[in-house]
Amino acid sequence: MLKGIDPRLTAEVLGTLRAMGHGDMLILADTNFPADTIARSTVLGRPLRMDNLTAAQAAQAVLSVYPLDTFVPDFAARMEVVGAPAERPPVQIEVQAEIDAAEGRSRPMTSVERFAFYDLARQAYAVIQTGERRFYGCFMLRMGVIPPEA
Repeated sequence: MLKGIDPRLTAEVLGTLRAMGHGDMLILADTNFPADTIARSTVLGRPLRMDNLTAAQAAQAVLSVYPLDTFVPDFAARMEVVGAPAERPPVQIEVQAEIDAAEGRSRPMTSVERFAFYDLARQAYAVIQTGERRFYGCFMLRMGVIPPEA
C-alpha cells in the first residue's frame, strides 16, 4: 500500500500510467469491449484489468494520477451510441463528471463512432477493461503534462 495513491490502482496499472507520455492514449473499456483483441495492437500489447470497478470509479482512480492533455480538443472521448450519436447514457454522464472534477472545470468529451473508436483504441498505449456492464462505457483519455514547480 502506498500513501496518497488510490488503492484501486494496481501495480500493473500504475506502472503503465507511469510509462506513458504526453499525447499517449489510454482506453477505459466496459466488459463488452473486445479488450483482448484490440489491446494486442496497442503499445502495451495486452489488456489491463480493473474488473471490480464501474467506468466512473476507474476514471476517478486513473484521473487521480493521470493529467489530461490541455493542448487538444480530443483530450477525452466517448464511444457514440449506435444510431443516436448525440445521446449520452448515464455511464457517460458519470465519467464526464469525473473528468470535470479532476479538471476543476467543465471540459466536454468528444464523441467517436463505434467502429472508429475501435480503430482509435488500436492506436492507444494501453487498454484497461473495467467491470462496467452498462453499454457504451468506453472512453479514451489522452495524457497531458505535469508542469514544472514554480
